[in-house]
Amino acid sequence: MKKPIFIISIFLIALAIWTMQNQAAELELDFIVGQKHKGVCWVAGPRPLEGWELDSLRSFGATHISQTPFGWQQDPKQPEIRWEKHSDRMWWGERLAGLEATLTDGRNSGLESILKPHLWVHDAWPGEIEMQSEDDWSLWFAQYAEFLTYFADFAEKHKIPVLCIGTELEKTIHREDDWREIIRIVRSRYNGRLVYAANFTEYDKIKFWDALDYIGIQAYFPLASTVNPEQNDLDKAWSKVIPQIERVVSKFQKPVIFTEIGYCNTADAAVSPWVWPNERKGSEISEAVQAKCYHAFFENVWKKDWLAGVYFWKWYPQVRRSEIDFTPQGKAAAEVMRRGFLGEI
Repeated sequence: MKKPIFIISIFLIALAIWTMQNQAAELELDFIVGQKHKGVCWVAGPRPLEGWELDSLRSFGATHISQTPFGWQQDPKQPEIRWEKHSDRMWWGERLAGLEATLTDGRNSGLESILKPHLWVHDAWPGEIEMQSEDDWSLWFAQYAEFLTYFADFAEKHKIPVLCIGTELEKTIHREDDWREIIRIVRSRYNGRLVYAANFTEYDKIKFWDALDYIGIQAYFPLASTVNPEQNDLDKAWSKVIPQIERVVSKFQKPVIFTEIGYCNTADAAVSPWVWPNERKGSEISEAVQAKCYHAFFENVWKKDWLAGVYFWKWYPQVRRSEIDFTPQGKAAAEVMRRGFLGEI
């Protein structure tokens, strides 16, 4: 009888180890489907809110908004960053006072905010920021740290749960030591969770995910090669993207937030989702394609246990009347988003 008892003991020990490992993984991925961020990227307005704007958003099932204060960089190759500290020439909603008022109004409406500072580069994309010397790199990171801690202090004061430390700064990510120092500085002043919003072309190259709480992805993955794709084509495209994301999740054992995802209301929206509306002049208008893209996300990605949330680009305080735009407001995609957030897809 000793041998069966010994085997049972080994089995129980193995089961205990397996349970602890899974509990550890669950602690790392410490959210459940009902707690996922159901978010939109909130567009800061030029004037104070009237009070109804965020209530309207809540009716679509959203639980979160990302607020985006800006810093400005005149030249992507020069280490000079300016923000509210240097000038008040910005919209009300991008100033600390506007961020605070929007945060308060949102919480009163049942919406939490995350803070996602961006750099706006004159006639360029933030992914083109690249210094030309070691001295300039040192200056740039020093200024960026000051810019970021300005908002980290605000986030700490107002108990904002998540702070994004950077967005699409693709040509800076090879400076791993500099980024780890940025993270150390921010953590010394802010006790919430940190994410970096990596472009879909860079997230799998980043080495410092272990120092953050979330893997952030600007999820503008191309889902089609032609206009007016079928729903099945979009589903197949996600079936190729998802394993790539899961390899990074497996390596770093961190949950993912789609810090941005969005599609214009055009027939070619799934071909190059990142293309701005003003560059789509002449494109065929199609609410149907935009709605299909939203449906493909909810059908294929939303229920993945590694996905901690999503933020759809973008949502205005008032409905925009422009023909081509990313926003789902007033379009078929808004109903798809509502159904997805409410668990009806």
